[in-house]
This record gives sequence, C-alpha cells and structure tokens, in this order.
Amino acid sequence: MTSTPPVVQVRDLQKSYGSVEAVRGVSFSIAAGETFALLGPNGAGKSTTIEILEGYRDRTGGAVSVLGIDPRRGGLDWKARLGIVLQTSAESGNVTVTEQLRHFAGLYPNPRDVDEVIDATGLREKSKTRIGKLSGGQRRRVDVALGIIGRPELLFLDEPTTGFDPEARHQFWSLIRGLKAEGTTILLTTHYLEEAAQLGDRAGIIAGGRLIDIGSIDDLGGADARIPLVRWRDENGRIREERTNRPARVVAELTARLNGAEPDDLEIIRPSLEDVYLALVRDDEAEAAGRAATPSGSQLIDQDVPA
Repeated sequence: MTSTPPVVQVRDLQKSYGSVEAVRGVSFSIAAGETFALLGPNGAGKSTTIEILEGYRDRTGGAVSVLGIDPRRGGLDWKARLGIVLQTSAESGNVTVTEQLRHFAGLYPNPRDVDEVIDATGLREKSKTRIGKLSGGQRRRVDVALGIIGRPELLFLDEPTTGFDPEARHQFWSLIRGLKAEGTTILLTTHYLEEAAQLGDRAGIIAGGRLIDIGSIDDLGGADARIPLVRWRDENGRIREERTNRPARVVAELTARLNGAEPDDLEIIRPSLEDVYLALVRDDEAEAAGRAATPSGSQLIDQDVPA
C-alpha cells in the first residue's frame, strides 16, 4: 500500500533580502487532511514562509512543493485548488456580501453553495449589506467566506479571527472543524495560542527565521515543558514553587506539615500551549543573544595565545 504524499513539503527553505536572512533553513511537511499551525512572534519569518508557499514570493534557496507543484510554476489550475485568507482584505466595498460571493464562486470549477457559505460564516443578517458598511469583524468573516467558497484542497488561514469577539471566534472554530472533517488540509497562523491548541494537529514554531520546534500540540517543548508547577505562600509570607510530575503528593506533604490546613495561595499550574510557546521563544532569544555576544572560537584561541 502506497502512502499519500504530503500536501506541503518544505526542505531547507531560505529567503534573504540583501544581507538580511528572513528564513534560514526551514523544513516541514503537512499531511493531507491535517491542520498545521505555524506560530512565532512578529518578524519571525512566518508571513514570508506562507507567501512563498502561496506563490506570492520567490525563495532564495531550498525546495518547496504544494499540492505536488513548485509554487514558482503554479498556474491557474493549481491556484484554483487553494483557498487563501490574508491578514488584510481587498474586497470591493460597493457590492453586497452575496454579490461578492457569487462573483468569486464563478471563478472556481466546483464552488460551494453561496447561501451555505453565508450561513456557515454567520453572515446571513448582512448578506444584502454592502461590504463597505460592515464592521471590521464582519469584513473578516467575508474574507473567510471568500477563502472557502472555491472548496479548496488546501486552505491558508493567516490570522483569520483578528477582530472576532469570543463568540464569533468559537463559531469560526466550528466552521474550521467542519472543513477538516471534509478532508481539507489547513495551514494556520495565529497569535491566539488557544486557537492553535483548539484547531491544530501539529504546530511548528519559527523564531529568528529558524524552525525552533515542531510536533503535535501536546508534544511541543518536550516532556519537561509540561511538568506542573505547585505554587504556595509559606508561613513567612514568601512565595514558594516546586515543579513536579506528582503535584498531588507535594500538596499532601504541605498539608501534613500544616496539620491538615491548606497552604495559603495554593495553585497547581499545568503549562498551557501558550506557556510552552513563550518559554521556547524566550530560550531561543537568549541563545541568540549569547551567540551574538560570544567571540568566535578562533578569536578566543587568539586571545589565549601569549604575545
């Protein structure tokens, strides 16, 4: 039995702007039907990577395959298999939501039903409203609707829920889960770490143009990054902490020492994806700062040689 090839394959991707290396040797793959979250701080190289995969930007080096095609050579047939939700929209403000969706549906060989998409994105009450009169969050829903109207095999979602209120964000998550159930492959970038945890099967974290970690959502950072933290205030008013895989035992020992009383301000903190992500990015920034401050090996040897 032959395995299905990856929908996205990236090997040693590099992109430079003059002397600035925006992407430095990034490699990852995305399987068919998978939701992959690409995470990282602003300026880390996420948007550049996504734009290369979408065919909007040329790479400096490395190899890229998207739906079996090098994005550099992707034609209209290839582009029709993609759905793209950019960070910023450029839809016309002089047409209604329905008119815009019907126009875009006509550009694809097998589009979704316009009314179905309007309902799925929560735009029914605004379907006859001109786009220019919509709020920012409502316009973002239009962006998502335009991204899925063509029934894409691969959907790029770049910060898709910016401007959504919490209820709208949860509705959007339900929509994405429905697309995933249909077999749509999804590449997601988001600054909402809860969103990545809710939707992603795997995630990659980019910092400084490099991929610093990749894996399933529950495995990022390794086992040590998920060890719970017990925090309490001791008898002298000091905050104490202990990281342990057996937090219940630590709490029991503390309670025993206090003759059955619970310690003040007792907390058991189980690291979230956000905690793991922030720790990984901080560690990478510290390592980068250390490399920049440390002389090269040859310089150190020269300094140790007597005059």
